[in-house]
Amino acid sequence: MYTELINKAKKARENAYAPYSEFKVGAALLCKDGKIYTGCNIENISYGATNCAERTAIFKAVSEGEYEFEAMAIVGGKDKLELTSPCGMCRQVMSEFCDSDFKIILADDVNQKEYLLEELLPLSFDNIKN
Repeated sequence: MYTELINKAKKARENAYAPYSEFKVGAALLCKDGKIYTGCNIENISYGATNCAERTAIFKAVSEGEYEFEAMAIVGGKDKLELTSPCGMCRQVMSEFCDSDFKIILADDVNQKEYLLEELLPLSFDNIKN
């Protein structure tokens, strides 16, 4: 069902800048209107200045005026793809911009697993939008 989204995440991963960890990640964000925004991880020698693929895709979409999201595919790995889950910071950013039923698809070359945001981030730090 999310084949195109996974393929776009794999393509985005090719642009990852990961000279320190060598762990390249790609993400593809599906908006409710059908648009897709992609992102890759961009490392920095000062790890705190690194940006993850998931946040890159969300920030690109928000900077273009998109605020309604349906799903995100994430792929990552060093030498080969492995199921790669978003970090806590990315999960919190997702909770800022996505509903609890937002779908997160983790994929490698063989497997894919689908989660709801509320499964990966129960008891999220809510803001005043609630």
